Amino acid sequence: GPDNPAPMMEYAKLSNQFVVPIVEAREVTAMVVLSLSLEVTEGNKDSVFQREPKLRDSFLSVLFDHANMGGFEGAFTEANNIAVLRNALREVAQKDMGKDVVNDVLILEIARQDY
Repeated sequence: GPDNPAPMMEYAKLSNQFVVPIVEAREVTAMVVLSLSLEVTEGNKDSVFQREPKLRDSFLSVLFDHANMGGFEGAFTEANNIAVLRNALREVAQKDMGKDVVNDVLILEIARQDY
C-alpha cells in the first residue's frame, strides 16, 4: 500500500560497450556489440561504477557463454533469446552487487557485424 511505496530506481550505464567475438571453426566470423545499463535502487549508482571492473568481467563471461551456445546466431534479437541473456546478466549482477542493489540489467543496444 501507500505506506511502503516501491523503491525508486536509478540507472547506471556502463561507459564502454561489450564486444563479443563469434568464433566458428576457430575463426572470428562476426562481432556482437552491446551496451548495458544497470537498474539499481536509488543511491547505488556510484557503487556500480566502483565495482565496474568486476561486473564487466562477470558480464563478459555470460556473453561468451551465450555466444558459445549459439545465442547470437540467427534471430538472436528474438524476445526469448534476449530474455535468456538478460536473466543471466541480471543473475551475475545480483551475485556481485546484491539483489537489494541490482533490480535488472538492461540491454540498450545490440548489434551484430558479420565479416
